[in-house]
Amino acid sequence: MREGKVNPEPDFRCTGAPNDLESGVGLGPGSEMASILRSPQALQLTLALIKPDAVAHPLILEAVHQQILSNKFLIVRMRELLWRKEDCQRFYREHEGRFFYQRLVEFMASGPIRAYILAHKDAIQLWRTLMGPTRVFRARHVAPDSIRGSFGLTDTRNTTHGSDSVVSASREIAAFFPDFSEQRWYEEEEPQLRCGPVCYSPEGGVHYVAGTGDLGPA
Repeated sequence: MREGKVNPEPDFRCTGAPNDLESGVGLGPGSEMASILRSPQALQLTLALIKPDAVAHPLILEAVHQQILSNKFLIVRMRELLWRKEDCQRFYREHEGRFFYQRLVEFMASGPIRAYILAHKDAIQLWRTLMGPTRVFRARHVAPDSIRGSFGLTDTRNTTHGSDSVVSASREIAAFFPDFSEQRWYEEEEPQLRCGPVCYSPEGGVHYVAGTGDLGPA
């Protein structure tokens, strides 16, 4: 068994599943996963990225990681990677043609990034609130204690990214974690993580169910 610290007060007991959850995962109303997602108990998944400007500074990288933990997100998966330019172009295709598109693509391919799958009640909105506004100038004024308010440099070098909907979370998780099955996670892992007790592995950087030592597939 992997040693880990029990996550204090893992209060993941209630969340209202958004109405578009089923469309986000492409399942019909009769499926087991759809039933789980309709439950007020279900955890929600989101993709979180730490961008190259933050990964390049270990103290900032660790500070953001600690904010994830202190805000009681469950880290379901985590990986660091160097993004290829063509992958960046595909990921940000919706912004193609806009003035910042090329700059954003070049920046995101300029150095290592860290990707997370996070779980929490209302994970998408909670992570976006923790990040703060996209525009750093605004973040510093209206949310100075947010991640972007604290560490953002410019509107491109703004430390983090987060999915903005259930549909985009599913798409973005698949882009960064192609071997991760959202359906399997909701059917097998989500009930165990929700019911706990949950441990955190400093070595693996993820949470797992206490007593199993199972940190999930790599």
